[in-house]
Amino acid sequence: MTDLSAFPITRKWPAQHPERLQLYSLPTPNGVKVSIMLEEIGLPYEPHLVSFDSNDQFSPEFLSLAPNNKIPAILDPEPNGHPLPLFESGAILIYLAEKTGQLLSSDPARRYETLQWLMWQMGGLGPMFGQLGFFHKFAGAQYEDKRPRDRYVAESARLLGVLDQHLQNRDWIAGEYSIADIAVFPWIRNLIGFYEAGELVQFERFANVRRVLDAFLARPAVQRGLTIPSRG
Repeated sequence: MTDLSAFPITRKWPAQHPERLQLYSLPTPNGVKVSIMLEEIGLPYEPHLVSFDSNDQFSPEFLSLAPNNKIPAILDPEPNGHPLPLFESGAILIYLAEKTGQLLSSDPARRYETLQWLMWQMGGLGPMFGQLGFFHKFAGAQYEDKRPRDRYVAESARLLGVLDQHLQNRDWIAGEYSIADIAVFPWIRNLIGFYEAGELVQFERFANVRRVLDAFLARPAVQRGLTIPSRG
């Protein structure tokens, strides 16, 4: 039987199925990247809720696996005979794609096209949307000066325009469904849903983004992954 007891994180979140990949997450845009990926590829896993309400992300057990105190993180029990801990959603997506041979093309041109859009989400779309959400939904009322919010509105709209242009005559970001779509579209869903910023960025202008977002949200694995781990 697989033994994960050497990893402190399993003391706070005991593994009921230690032979399965362990997921430590929360259904946020970054968190659901990995649950959606796992649902898409059909890899057995055990999800554990990292509750921000109780500051689980700052617990010593979680930090032992994810020192940057950000979800998601995984513990793969036996990828090559030894357990593998991994944090950072983009790195986890690449790892799972390579582990299973799914959703990341082996063709070099298609592979790096996919990876460049994954990096684009991680370095641009996610951080900009997150800042916009902060200034618009959470702390905006505390700032009379609207220039910070407007800066992130403008940059978020610019990034949506980049993606909209790219998606013209394309079904998916890299031509075929991939980890790039799994990285990008949960953030867009969050922007117009949870952050309620669709009107701010004039989302109706981006018809190609809307089209592909709708196709993404229609996928059964996406619908399942968006609710994992359950908030209880």
